[in-house]
Amino acid sequence: MDFLRPASWEEALAAKAEYPTAVPIAGGTDIMVEINFDHRRPEYLLDLNRIALLREWEVGEEVTRVGASVPYTHIMENLRETLPGLALASHTVASPQIRNRGGVGGNLGCASPAGDSHPALLAAGAEVEVESVRGTRMIPIDEFYTGVKRNALAADELIKAIHVKNATGPQQYSKVGTRNAMVIAVCAFGLALHPETRTVRTGIGSAAPTPIRAKAAEEFLNAALEEGGFWDNGKVITPSIAKQFGELASGACNPIDDVRGTAKYRRHAVGIMARRQLVWTWEQYRGTNGRPLEGAA
Repeated sequence: MDFLRPASWEEALAAKAEYPTAVPIAGGTDIMVEINFDHRRPEYLLDLNRIALLREWEVGEEVTRVGASVPYTHIMENLRETLPGLALASHTVASPQIRNRGGVGGNLGCASPAGDSHPALLAAGAEVEVESVRGTRMIPIDEFYTGVKRNALAADELIKAIHVKNATGPQQYSKVGTRNAMVIAVCAFGLALHPETRTVRTGIGSAAPTPIRAKAAEEFLNAALEEGGFWDNGKVITPSIAKQFGELASGACNPIDDVRGTAKYRRHAVGIMARRQLVWTWEQYRGTNGRPLEGAA
């Protein structure tokens, strides 16, 4: 196994063009596990740790740009207000040591359906900035996952950053695991309210061959909120709407039985998380818009 260690982004792109099979490594929290267990033996490793721009982030007026190697710890500490869903997801990643090393770029590169950041990115409607010696392109998150642990990157492309619209409404994230840390998700769910467009987006992890959105659930909820005037009147979400939303989210899943959980359990858990997150985010939306909660003095 050869080790490539470029000193700049330009050198990294040139190396990836010359050695398209080279596997990028920054945090190394996924690839090193595969190597240590002899599940994978790449011909080349492309070390990106000397490239400082991958560890930079910028909060703009409408969009936050997060470098591919920004550690989860920094997201939790610095981007909680603008990217609350991603910050919540970052809290669930492994352990403090892993959160200090791992970043969203590695999660996207591996494209595991169980990756912790994927549901939050789907719910927020992120875009992935990728680059090669041929130029730069933006890949909408909905088009990024192409199969089990496969993504839309060309062989000579590297992930440079993730662009996420700053939250204009509440966001939530939940993960089911067999313990509180150092665990792969049995399933996960993310929800984001987008009041400026009066829409809701979702993300589901570890309950299908790829990370997915519960589109039927979104369409139902968008229609129910609009028809009932909920965005304007601030009414409490009715139990029937929450129940139907959860059932549709559960129906979007296409899980498997494995050592971490059964397909039946995954569907059930996703439905519960969806229903609870809808109630939580909507109550937060009502509160932040200056409307007193029903029953409050």
